[in-house]
Amino acid sequence: MNLLTPPARSADGSFPEGALVAVLTAQPLDRLLDYKAPEGGCVPGSYVEVPLGPRTVIGVVWGPGRGDYDYARTRAVGRVLDLPPMPEEMRDFLERAGAYTLTPMHAMLRLATRAPGLGEDAGTVRLLVPGGPEPARMTDARRKVMDALGEFDGQPVTRAELSAAAGVTSSVIKGLLDAGTLAEVERPRDPPYAPLDPDRPGVELTEAQEHAAIDLRAKVRGGGYGTTLLKGVTGSGKTEVYLEAVAECLRRGRQALVLLPEIALTSEFVARVERRFGAKPAEWHSGVTGTERRRCFRRVAEGQARLVVGARSALFLPYADLGLVVVDEEHDPSYKQEDGVLYNARDMAVLRASHARAQVILASATPSLETWVNAKEGRYDRLVLGSRFGAGELPMMRAVDLRRERLEPSRWIGPTLAEAMRERLDRGEQSLVFLNRRGYAPVQVCRACGHQIGCHQCDARMVEHRFRKLLMCHQCGETRPMPAECPECGVEGKLAPVGPGVERMAEEVAERFPEARVAILSSDLYGSARQLKAEIEEIAKGAADIVIGTQLVAKGHNFPLLTLVGVIDADLGLQGSDLRAAERTFALMRQVAGRAGRMGAGGVALLQSAQPEHPVIKAILAGAEEDFWAAEAAERRAIGVPPYGRMAGIVVSSPEMHEAYGLAEEMARRDEPLRRAGAELWGPAAAPIALVRGRHRVRLLVKADRGVPIQAAVADWLSQFRWPATTRVSVDVDPQSFL
Repeated sequence: MNLLTPPARSADGSFPEGALVAVLTAQPLDRLLDYKAPEGGCVPGSYVEVPLGPRTVIGVVWGPGRGDYDYARTRAVGRVLDLPPMPEEMRDFLERAGAYTLTPMHAMLRLATRAPGLGEDAGTVRLLVPGGPEPARMTDARRKVMDALGEFDGQPVTRAELSAAAGVTSSVIKGLLDAGTLAEVERPRDPPYAPLDPDRPGVELTEAQEHAAIDLRAKVRGGGYGTTLLKGVTGSGKTEVYLEAVAECLRRGRQALVLLPEIALTSEFVARVERRFGAKPAEWHSGVTGTERRRCFRRVAEGQARLVVGARSALFLPYADLGLVVVDEEHDPSYKQEDGVLYNARDMAVLRASHARAQVILASATPSLETWVNAKEGRYDRLVLGSRFGAGELPMMRAVDLRRERLEPSRWIGPTLAEAMRERLDRGEQSLVFLNRRGYAPVQVCRACGHQIGCHQCDARMVEHRFRKLLMCHQCGETRPMPAECPECGVEGKLAPVGPGVERMAEEVAERFPEARVAILSSDLYGSARQLKAEIEEIAKGAADIVIGTQLVAKGHNFPLLTLVGVIDADLGLQGSDLRAAERTFALMRQVAGRAGRMGAGGVALLQSAQPEHPVIKAILAGAEEDFWAAEAAERRAIGVPPYGRMAGIVVSSPEMHEAYGLAEEMARRDEPLRRAGAELWGPAAAPIALVRGRHRVRLLVKADRGVPIQAAVADWLSQFRWPATTRVSVDVDPQSFL
């Protein structure tokens, strides 16, 4: 072999030893790196270990090397990992997704290689499992270990994982092993998943469900790409319908992915899958261990994991043959990733499926306007389930005019709602009090000087969390003890809570109904998804008479005894200038009202409102969904905003206010590339929350007609600038939030 000349690429597309290959790594570099193929060669998509400076990092062979560097000095790939190569459609998807979101490819690859231990070979691993009874001497540290083991919900864990989760040293783990409370077993590092049986009988479908299932099965059977909106009222049995499409996908030997908007829903859904197919699916979300994530990654790449249930990041797993993607509750705002890589999982699911020639099902009772318009204009197919499954009936909805209610001071439950709650309590039925505010009170005000306690790092007020005896910033997570005196004037006993949160509602409910069993469903009150899941299961069994919850309760939960929903402030989401305020309020109110009357008993939803004549409130009460979406679409079309226009949000941030504003103003002056492409620039202006985590934030907004290539225009515009290391510029194509 001529050591100064790289061997040519083989006829089959592989790279023989010594051939130049371009490797993409997850390191923050602006280019692919050339390496020599290792002994035995490699192929496009191979996961490899490569030297980078003094370190060794994981990368993916992206194609042939450029050869613009001295071949003799080019370093060799360390080794090819024992993983199936990343499929070409996956590499194409990452490139398209990166181009759409204006995200560097190294960040896209980081999303696609987030499983721990990818460089470890297959083999066996020693894992911890429950062994025997609790030890005779139970210390606080040992109790933390046992609690942490319970949080893993029976999943075997490594010593390191359990030690980190419990916050204890390895000696505590060893003590529990010596006592026999824990046992260590040797198992295959990545055991295969139990096979799923698609022919196992499911529940008996209604006529409407069967028609929808037949249509979806035919689409999956036919292969190729297509997107279908599965619209069904709350409780109509959409899940059973799309599980029929999953069954057909499994029969065809392809892989299916179901995305859920909330981790708390995963356990219940996994149980439904096990009843339907006789085994559990693979899971991918923050609630599973690193060991399980590695197993899922490998088995997905091999094609052995046939069904994955997960969070939005499950889209970036290396499926061997993806045939179906289901986005459940596709309207949910949590599908938008708001930090790091900014993407909407709903849109990325459609893009991923188009590359994989797979079907997409977007399931919702209240579709996003973008999805509704795509279905209306024929880009998506549409299936409708108009009635509830079984004995369930849609709840009766009506507004309670707060201007006519006589509310007592520092009370938020009006007489009408209180009377309805009393009736349910007397009948042994459940009530839900809904308020989309965590904590006890959103603001703490000093009655002596008027000072409002704010966050040290953010331009936001600290929220009182009375159950935890602290103040919390909901922007950055900073906490501090609840002070006894005003931090501004020093006067004691003058701090007063203003406004209600769910904890304050619980206090009011306990005073009004002292005999009632009260439960609060709010994400910040539970240390883990397992604890939250356990609480939801107990509520569903009737362990609470009155449930008080945030938007968490609107996400697909089924409480058989719940017959009354009371919304404390139905107007809350309509305040401000959010582009999607009407749409989100409509969806949230309809979804939360849908928790009532799902199992046959007549349901009622009472919406306390100070403006019941508002068009959105009237549309919610009338159930005039098509009229609402048509009116909302017409308004968006008139002003040229999504889905009838294009937008990109730009946030410039810096620890120094003048630095952030200076750069933003310079960017606004040099907007010729945007104007040349037909886009216009608005701003700069201080962000509504102008200080977050000690960084001053300035916003700009790029707006263009629907046909303008906004990504290319923004990329061309931004290429003019070089900003200081302390300054960050983030780009959010199709922004959902304008904070």
